[in-house]
Amino acid sequence: MDVMNPFGDSATATLSALIFLATGTLAFAVMIGARARSAVRRRAARVAADRDFAAASHGLHQSSLEAMRKLIDRATKYYSVADSNDMKVLRHRLVHAGIYNRHAAAYFFLVRTGLAISLGVAALFVMSVCVPHPKASFWLLVMIAGLGGYLAPGLYLDRRIKKLRQEHQIGFPDFMDLLVVCADAGLAMEAALERVSRELGGSHRSLAANIHIATLEIRAGRTLTDALDHLADRLGLEEARSFANLIQQSDELGASISNALRVYSDDMRHKRLSRAEEKAYSLPARLAVPMMVCIFPVLFIVILTPVIVRLATGNW
Repeated sequence: MDVMNPFGDSATATLSALIFLATGTLAFAVMIGARARSAVRRRAARVAADRDFAAASHGLHQSSLEAMRKLIDRATKYYSVADSNDMKVLRHRLVHAGIYNRHAAAYFFLVRTGLAISLGVAALFVMSVCVPHPKASFWLLVMIAGLGGYLAPGLYLDRRIKKLRQEHQIGFPDFMDLLVVCADAGLAMEAALERVSRELGGSHRSLAANIHIATLEIRAGRTLTDALDHLADRLGLEEARSFANLIQQSDELGASISNALRVYSDDMRHKRLSRAEEKAYSLPARLAVPMMVCIFPVLFIVILTPVIVRLATGNW
């Protein structure tokens, strides 16, 4: 008796199907691997392109910074060796404004030139868009814009100098009072200046910074008189100059510095009170113009409006 074939007559077809499935699976796996490899290659190419772009951008940024640094160094070298009166005045103005950077003069001239050119070009572009047919006033406005950009840094510097000078003038009597207290406590002038600079740091930062610079100069070997003279030059105050002369004369004559400081501190307080009284006495004169412009016309309108209405309507 023959054994029955479990596959029957379809054994060849089943074998063919298994071979087809194996081949299809292998082909599908190869295709998936090829697609994955292609995706990896594209991603690697994209990463390499991004890296190259970042490197190029970093290189461009670095080269720009290097070019700007070279320009500032050359400008600083040029303006640092210039000994003209204008340069000396500019350096004094920068110091009075609290700008002690060695590149300050170069920054000032570069900013002034850049503002003049940029504002002139901007005005030219805006006027060319707004006014299709240029007139004589067209170029006049462009020149005014460029001149404004040229003068703007100087005006800002003057405003900053005025603000810092007022701040120093307000804080100088407090500086003298604290110095008298330190001198009465037995501290030397150098230690007293250092202590006062720390105490004034919260209320008068610029004055405290200048006093701290004076203490650093004394530590570096400069005499007390020279350090106080430089302090007066930086502050730009007549009171600071008088204080430096007072210390110098007291040192030369051998007088008591504590008594001299106490007398000068009283004088500073009286001057501050005199300035406050002067401002108070000048207040009515300053209020006269706002009252005439803003208050009196309103009063006239309120008083005369009923009369004008009755005259217009004839109802008395």
